[in-house]
Amino acid sequence: MKKGQLLALALALGGALLSPALWANPHRLDDSLSYTVPPNVQMQWLPIRSGQAYAGGMEAWVRVNIRIDTRSWVGRTGRIYMVLPRDQASDVEATWSSQGRLQPGRLVSGERALVFAGAIPGATLEDQLQVRLRSNADWQSNSRRLNFHFELDVD
Repeated sequence: MKKGQLLALALALGGALLSPALWANPHRLDDSLSYTVPPNVQMQWLPIRSGQAYAGGMEAWVRVNIRIDTRSWVGRTGRIYMVLPRDQASDVEATWSSQGRLQPGRLVSGERALVFAGAIPGATLEDQLQVRLRSNADWQSNSRRLNFHFELDVD
């Protein structure tokens, strides 16, 4: 390996080691006081559009009153993510709007999405989300619990 290539490799490795994503240490936050309205929601078939050979999947709307316990992190800066772990069933896409405290966004099973960045303002972080859940037509279950949760990466 030539001297220039070795230097480039060393810089690339050094940059990767300094990357915040590599050193991220997410802390799961307590959102046990959050709740949905209605408490249970029924997925509905999306209408088939003209020229579409198959059903477009299923959809449901739900309002979520978010209450995240952040008392241990007041004054610290960081990023809070909403997480939807992947499970054994078909993927779910969630898109949401908020009342303003949390950021609107989108995520799919197995992902996390940024909902807050900055200094943690107080002991609780509260908002109300309007959430649209969508799934492919391979949705198999009459009952399914989606285990959303929140994680904090502290700066």
